[in-house]
Amino acid sequence: MLALASMLSRDGLLAAEPTPAVTASGRGAPNPFAPKPTHFPARAKQVIFLYMSGGPSHVDLFDPKPELVRLAGQPIPDSFGTFKTRRAVGKNKLLPPLRPFQRRGQSGMEISELLPNLGECADDLCLLRGCYADSVTHPEAVYQMNTGSILMGRPSMGAWATYGLGSENQNMPAFVVMPDPAGWVKGGAPAWGNGFMPATYQGTILRGGESPILNLNTPASVTGDQQRATVDLINRLNREGLGAGEEESELSARIAAYELAFRMQKHAPEVVDISRETEATKKLYGLDEKITADFGLRCLLARRMIESGVRFVQLYCGDTNGWDGHSDIESNHTKLCAQSDKPVAGLLKDLKSRGLLDSTLIIWGGEFGRTPMSEGSNGRDHNPHGFSMWMAGGGVKGGQVIGSTDAVGLRAESEKAHVHDIHATMLHLLGLDHTRLTFRHNGRNQRLTDVAGNVINKVFS
Repeated sequence: MLALASMLSRDGLLAAEPTPAVTASGRGAPNPFAPKPTHFPARAKQVIFLYMSGGPSHVDLFDPKPELVRLAGQPIPDSFGTFKTRRAVGKNKLLPPLRPFQRRGQSGMEISELLPNLGECADDLCLLRGCYADSVTHPEAVYQMNTGSILMGRPSMGAWATYGLGSENQNMPAFVVMPDPAGWVKGGAPAWGNGFMPATYQGTILRGGESPILNLNTPASVTGDQQRATVDLINRLNREGLGAGEEESELSARIAAYELAFRMQKHAPEVVDISRETEATKKLYGLDEKITADFGLRCLLARRMIESGVRFVQLYCGDTNGWDGHSDIESNHTKLCAQSDKPVAGLLKDLKSRGLLDSTLIIWGGEFGRTPMSEGSNGRDHNPHGFSMWMAGGGVKGGQVIGSTDAVGLRAESEKAHVHDIHATMLHLLGLDHTRLTFRHNGRNQRLTDVAGNVINKVFS
C-alpha cells in the first residue's frame, strides 16, 4: 500500500497534499514530469544535443568537395547562380578545406583530419549532408534550430520532449542545459526556454565547478527538517493563491520548482560528483588534458545525467562567437575541434560500452554552416543554405551518409533536410508523432514543426 501510494502520488493520481500543485477544490494536479505513453514504440528514450554554437564549417569537417580544392582561389562559377550574404561576395574567392579528408571505419565515411577521434566512431554516425535552414543571422538561426521558429518565444526542443514524455527521475530536472562557461550562445536563454508552455518545462542550467546548480546547497545552520518545513509553508501559502484553472500557471510552476529543488538537494550532488569515475573514464573524455578538460567534463556529466534518467541534455560548445570563423577560420576551427573532438568521441564510446547508446539519441550540429567562398582572406561567412549535422545511437542506422550539397558545398542539393525535418525525426525516434504532439496556444494547436516537417526515414536502423 505504501509503494502504491508513492507511485500514485508521483503520477499525480493521488488526491493528497504532497503533489506539486492543487486545484481550487484541493485535488492534486497531475505531475507534469510523470512518465507519459508514446504515440508508438520508441527507439530512443533520451537525447543529448551537442550544440556547436556559431556555425561550424561543413566543407572543412564533414563534406569533402574535390571541386573546392580544384577551384581554390577562383570566384564561384556563374553556374551556381546568384548568392548574396550580408556582405558583398562577388570578389570573394573559393577557399579550400582546412585539412584533407580521410575515409574512416568500415563504412568509409569521409571525415576531416581535424576530427581524428570522432573518425573512430564513423560507423556509429548517420551524417546528414543536405541540411538547410531559413536565417542567415545568428539569433534567428539559433532560435530555429532550438525551437523550430526564427522568432523568439517558442518552446525549445527539450521543452517539447519533456512535455511529451515526462521524466524517468522525479528527483532531477527533466531538461538540463550546460552552456559554454566562456560565453552563452547568441540569442541567449530563449534557446532553451519554455516559450508559451508552463515555466516548469524550461531547461535547468548546469554550470561547471564545485556548484554546478546555483543555490542548491542548504546552509550549514539549517537542518533537513527545517528546510522541509520552510518549503511546505511556502508552497501552502502559494497554493492558497491558486485559482480554478491555474494548474499550469507561473505560480504552479514555482510550487513544482520548490519541490524539485528540495528533492535535488539530496540527489543532484550524487549525479554531478565524478570522484568515483575511474581514471580510464576520465582520460577517455580528456579530463587529463587542459584543452579538453572543460568540455570533457560536461560530456561526462551528460552521460551521468542520462544514467540518472534525465530526458533531454543539451551541451553548448563555443563561447558567444564560438565556431563563427569570419576571419582566420584555420585558428578558430583548429582550436574548437581540439576542444571537442576527444570528449565527443569519448561520450559515444562510453555510452556504447555501458549499453546506453541504443537508448540515447545523440545529435551534433550548429545553427548553420559556412560558405565555400572566403570572407576577407581567410574566413568564411554564414551559410544556412547547405550544411551538415549528424545523429547517432537511439535507433539511428550508423555508417551512412544521407543527402548532399552542390559541387562546392554552397547549397543543399539532394535528399535535403530542413530544420523541421530534423525535429520531426528526433521526435519520431522518441516515439512521438510530430503532427500529434501539440500544445494549445492562442486558439491554435502549436507544434515544434509548425505546419511542416517530414520524418527522415532513412535515418532509422
